[in-house]
Amino acid sequence: MTNHSWSIVTTRFGYGQRPSARPNGSPKAWLSRQVQNYDPRPARIMGLPDSEAITRQFSDFRLRRDQDAEAKRAARRALRSHVQDAIAARIELAVHTTAPFTERLVQFWANHFAVSTEKPGAGPLAGSFEAEAIRPYILGRFADMLRAAETHPSMLIYLDQAGSIGPNSRRGQAAARRGRRRVGLNENLAREILELHTLGVRSGYTQADVTAFAKALTGHTVPVLRRFEQDKIYGFDPSLHEPGPKTVLGKTYRDEGSREAMRILNDLADHPATARHLATKLARHFSADIPPPALVSRLEESFLATGGDLGAMTLTLIEAPEVWAETRQKFLTPWEWAIASLRAIDTDEFDPLRARRMIVNLGQDLWQPGSPAGFEDKASKWAAPETLHRRVEAAQTIGRLGARHDARTLGPMLYSGIWSENSATAVARAESPAQAMALMLASPEAMWR
Repeated sequence: MTNHSWSIVTTRFGYGQRPSARPNGSPKAWLSRQVQNYDPRPARIMGLPDSEAITRQFSDFRLRRDQDAEAKRAARRALRSHVQDAIAARIELAVHTTAPFTERLVQFWANHFAVSTEKPGAGPLAGSFEAEAIRPYILGRFADMLRAAETHPSMLIYLDQAGSIGPNSRRGQAAARRGRRRVGLNENLAREILELHTLGVRSGYTQADVTAFAKALTGHTVPVLRRFEQDKIYGFDPSLHEPGPKTVLGKTYRDEGSREAMRILNDLADHPATARHLATKLARHFSADIPPPALVSRLEESFLATGGDLGAMTLTLIEAPEVWAETRQKFLTPWEWAIASLRAIDTDEFDPLRARRMIVNLGQDLWQPGSPAGFEDKASKWAAPETLHRRVEAAQTIGRLGARHDARTLGPMLYSGIWSENSATAVARAESPAQAMALMLASPEAMWR
């Protein structure tokens, strides 16, 4: 390790340093302790409503279609408040956490299983999705996270699985007899599981695999949103399930109701293509936009050797020499830069929702990735001139909040070993403490990890 190590590790694996809580000792030990002491239920997140409460509230809102406008507006405001509360909690936790590495892992896996607040019904559940389907599993088996994510009501609604009906199911046949053409099989969830969540693109699956998998998934729904079932929040409804065996990736699965899709998910989780896909994404996130092949192979081998143990894969990542390279090759996303900047000024005097608006202005809103693929993880997406200009303006805003600090001493402390003479000179020539802080936050040292 060199004197650069702490400057690199806190931004590459975390969200940057807080001046009042500087880590010490071995950087690798600091990361390992966070893995060993991981708390999947932080108080700031667990204080939010769970998915059952929010899903039922959304169901009640849908039933208000025939009621007066004011009642519908009040119900809509209540649902939107869940999004705002979850975003505020997420920002506050990221800024104040003493375990930024495991928080970064939460963000990584939540982005892998991306949902969006833009989808009616799924949006208010985005925070509970992360709390219930991602946080408990980031250091456990990938298969467990996969099943939890794909059967969570937020994902079922976001990818239209909640409305999927097997053509030959009891409800599918009844709908056909009534001449209802709008009901039927929806393949969105099956396709995204294969393409994005497990095997990856160009991994050899066919359209026939997508269709068969979609049929196996039928029945996994959100019954409370369907008028015929108001007691059950989410789960398996056998009346929607397509009967008969299904063949996916050359293997035939007999009809076992809800267990059928779970068996396919388990096999997908263990597939070598899934190991390669996940290893590549994890390596890219923590090393470089074009990840070193040796690192990808090391992570892939760890995944396969441990049956998809993400904790073991994480420890392999920490020990990999490629992620400790002194060359900083990852440009901070708007979210990462904003959180790191708020941690750098070390203040509790910020409005999390105002911080959210700033991040949106920089081009990245929480839980609005624009597609099921999640937010892009390459510099080319975030380093455009227009977004850099906005980042400088945001640095000025945050700099005013942090004006009580002396950036001339803070810069060399936060970016020890990498703080350049040019940045030091620019900060020293600033006309005010606020401007000095803004220059520090907009420096190259504060932009890359």
